[in-house]
Amino acid sequence: MKRLIKKFFSGWRIIAVIFTFALAYFGLIFNLYNVQFNKRAIYKSQAESQQKATGVLDPMRGEIFFTDKNNNSTAVALNKEFPYIFAVPEEIKNPKGVAITIGKILNLSADELEKKFNKPNDSFELILLKATQEQVGEVKDLNIKGIYIKNQISRFYPFETLASHLIGFVGLNNEKSLDTLTNAEGKYGVESFFNDILFGVAGKLTGSKVIDGENIQLTIDRNIQAQSEQILKKLVIDKGAAGGSIIVQDPKSGKILTMASYPDFNPNDYSKYDIKNFLNPVVQAVYEPGSVFKIITMSAGIDSGKITPDTSYVDTGYAIINGRRIENWDHKAHGRLTMTDVIKQSINTGTIFAEKQTGHEIFKSYLKNFGLDVLTGIKLPGEVRGNLSNLNNGREVNYATASYGQGVAVTPIEMINAASAIANGGVLMKPILLADDKPEVVRRVISEDTARKVTQMMVSAVIANKIANVPNYNVAGKTGTAFIPDFGRNGYTDQVISTYIGYAPAFDPKFIALIKLERAKDAPLAGTTVVPAFRELAGYILNYYNVAPDKI
Repeated sequence: MKRLIKKFFSGWRIIAVIFTFALAYFGLIFNLYNVQFNKRAIYKSQAESQQKATGVLDPMRGEIFFTDKNNNSTAVALNKEFPYIFAVPEEIKNPKGVAITIGKILNLSADELEKKFNKPNDSFELILLKATQEQVGEVKDLNIKGIYIKNQISRFYPFETLASHLIGFVGLNNEKSLDTLTNAEGKYGVESFFNDILFGVAGKLTGSKVIDGENIQLTIDRNIQAQSEQILKKLVIDKGAAGGSIIVQDPKSGKILTMASYPDFNPNDYSKYDIKNFLNPVVQAVYEPGSVFKIITMSAGIDSGKITPDTSYVDTGYAIINGRRIENWDHKAHGRLTMTDVIKQSINTGTIFAEKQTGHEIFKSYLKNFGLDVLTGIKLPGEVRGNLSNLNNGREVNYATASYGQGVAVTPIEMINAASAIANGGVLMKPILLADDKPEVVRRVISEDTARKVTQMMVSAVIANKIANVPNYNVAGKTGTAFIPDFGRNGYTDQVISTYIGYAPAFDPKFIALIKLERAKDAPLAGTTVVPAFRELAGYILNYYNVAPDKI
């Protein structure tokens, strides 16, 4: 009897075990069916969404850093996890109604959304990248079938508009591409120029291992950059100008400490801006520099031995060349002047005299030696070169106007780099942006003695005009106000571009700065616009570096 009972319970245990396994098996089959069929679209769309979202990056892209005077690094372009909202159109039953509802919450066009949702065979459409937590919450509360939220690593710029033209942004070549490793790429600026380095050999794979991108450390000082942008924005707005730029460079090493332009843009929301906002006017636009060019003319004349700072002439207030009357900016005659006086008072006829004494071919050779018609080689995309072609026909009047910076065109980076050669004792350096790059001498363009003499002339100009003067420091500087060409009428408009170039301490400079302002409506002359802005920036930089006064 006991054996029968034992046998009975033993059989039930076997049946129970079989039943348990069978139940689990059928549960797995049901779950598999549910995943493969009922929720196929959801999981498929979530997988594909990681491949398709505009601007989405894999976390291997290197980050971009600025530095400061103590070599502390600050990330200005990094990778961060963001929520994004997407749709699975084949699940949406009422495309128009959903589009209206979602459009109101996200402030998007309902018509455009309806076009995206009205695709019955489509399993993915991006609605919004980098959604805010408030937007995510509101969309979740709707609980609309076919609308989903997921997190993804994207590019993030924590300082928003800071150095936006320099940094650029990361975008997607094709939002329907399934290849995330090669589809996201840098657009404009550093993100573009160093894309392969940042992306890790263009995101290629070695076996199954991703080659991570390298970080980029720039020479830009975040503090000087931020101060420059604050000064520039206020200047442009207060003077009703169309825009402007500031460059700060270490003339001894060629390192770029600041590269700022305004209007700027926020690379986190680049799609909201016009494409013209992305171009970097410091390296991608030429302009006629005006009287700042006079320091180059004087350098050529003095270095070639044709004039000295004390060479004099008699200013009658105008010169007639090839039938064209050229006057001084103030329409006055100043009598006998030295070349130093010419720089002090920015006399056009004086630089015309200096260029004529130098000789056309010698003058042109110095302009080329200063690198004013070639690329500087700065590591940024789309750099253009200056244009000296107006001098090719040999006309006297073209050389005359070129002597004071009209009829020739340069980029701001070319102009500051040429002036840096004067500040650096006559040695032209290559402008560099990478912190690890070694200073690179291009060539000597003028003698050390010439550089010192021209610097002294510039110091005299600052002392005489007072506006750029920084107490207790020798400051070298030169203004420039140039009329903007009217290419339609083959002449000039009445609008101007004002420029100031200055460095301090003058005979052992810690920095050189160029400030450029375009089409100012209020007080367009350089002396009332860019010069006070330079004085403010110079005072900040000298204090920031704790530079000892050199003038007691």
